[in-house]
Amino acid sequence: MKITFVMANPNMSGGDRVCAIYAQKLNALGHKVNIIAPKKRFLSIKHQIKRLLKGGEWVSKKKQAQNHFDLLGLAVTYCNDFAPVKSQDVIDADIVIATWWETIEWVCKFQKSKGVKVHFVQGYDLYNRVSISSRIECAWQYPMHKITIANWLVDIIRKDFLQESVSLVPNSVALEQFYANQRTKQVIPTVGFLFSEIELKGVRVALKVIQGLKERVPSLRVVAFGTRPPVDISVPDYVELNINPPQDEIRLLYQQCDLWLCCSLSEGFGLTILEAMACRVPAVSTKCGGPEDIVTDASNGYLCDVNDVECLTSAAHKVLSFSDEEWLAFSDKAYQHASEYTWDDAAKLFEEALQKIK
Repeated sequence: MKITFVMANPNMSGGDRVCAIYAQKLNALGHKVNIIAPKKRFLSIKHQIKRLLKGGEWVSKKKQAQNHFDLLGLAVTYCNDFAPVKSQDVIDADIVIATWWETIEWVCKFQKSKGVKVHFVQGYDLYNRVSISSRIECAWQYPMHKITIANWLVDIIRKDFLQESVSLVPNSVALEQFYANQRTKQVIPTVGFLFSEIELKGVRVALKVIQGLKERVPSLRVVAFGTRPPVDISVPDYVELNINPPQDEIRLLYQQCDLWLCCSLSEGFGLTILEAMACRVPAVSTKCGGPEDIVTDASNGYLCDVNDVECLTSAAHKVLSFSDEEWLAFSDKAYQHASEYTWDDAAKLFEEALQKIK
């Protein structure tokens, strides 16, 4: 098959990483994959100065241009202007995949020769976008087959948008990149989390949980990583924050943790949880969507309601207080869940979904 992925802005986000993995895997399965996007937008000087005034850093064009497609050796075709991708910009194909609500608006106008139209759903775009909710709802209602990554998104598509043409293809984890030998707890109790100032990631809640843990476990070590340094959120000095670490070093950060904490308000899947589990780290997460397919309560971690700081703190403290034997049982269950389904398995399911609608 000839398959086109239409991207809004190729970058280092988790969602783009998933698209890049599927593009790579589908190429390996013998399909011809094309990735197209509008001309790359860079931060204006005015925006950069605002970042500096808030304590951020100047972001080079090279860093802004970095994306997961490049890292996987996949060429992205950029249009000549910043306008939406148009039908004439795209080669004829069998399948054309919209990867974001805005790209649906573009793809729905494409000629039939550009391929059967598919919406790859990795999150609920309506969250936190009240001002453009009507546009997003219209985009989601467009009658194109949907492929999605988690059961909660299947439910939304079927119940809220009354669309039955949907395939579930859960994400996997790169086991050649994320792994660890069986081990016991760290000598110094250690918790890790993903740092992001995007409100939906719930980092303000995570920091409240960590503060509560620090009061109960004064020796607590805190490890975190993210793509950008703090600008609007104050991070305590005791948090070891790694900004944009090399991909091959993220595994080492996971391996240093006894617990991975996710306090998101909404999470399409929760890929960092699965990566941590592949490195044998149990998780405590909010019931925010995707993590509910990953974390089995009282087996490989614990689940709490969104914004429930007390529950999250107690659950995290419980894991950190486990005996070596108790922690190892959770650790083994985490690894078992992460390793039983590979990206090759996921790519075959993705391929089957496309072949059914072609």
